[in-house]
Amino acid sequence: VQLQASGGGLVQPGGSLRLSCAASGSIFSINFMGWYRQAPGKQRELVAVITSGGSTNYADSVKGRFTISRDNAKNAVNLQMNSLKPEDTAVYYCNVESQSTWYSSPKDSWGQGTLVTVSS
Repeated sequence: VQLQASGGGLVQPGGSLRLSCAASGSIFSINFMGWYRQAPGKQRELVAVITSGGSTNYADSVKGRFTISRDNAKNAVNLQMNSLKPEDTAVYYCNVESQSTWYSSPKDSWGQGTLVTVSS
């Protein structure tokens, strides 16, 4: 499975960005789609995740500011980020858990990462 992420960039504090990630390849089903981030000198952390049924979970630090959504028809996941803060600066990674057939074990796939910089 290949993941293509886009939408990162430089934004001022309080601004907004929208990240998108599209999955392609041998996909029978996608269980979880999510976004992680890694700031310089820190460990990678979960930002938000969405299940195939649309249930969501967010890191406490982004609740109320970020919204994750998915387009099952396009195997895509989006992250709308509002009220951005300097501490949101990080490389954001798309993550997908998928199966290539109905009997395959779930497999994790990662995108290449997209840089989000929040600075004035």
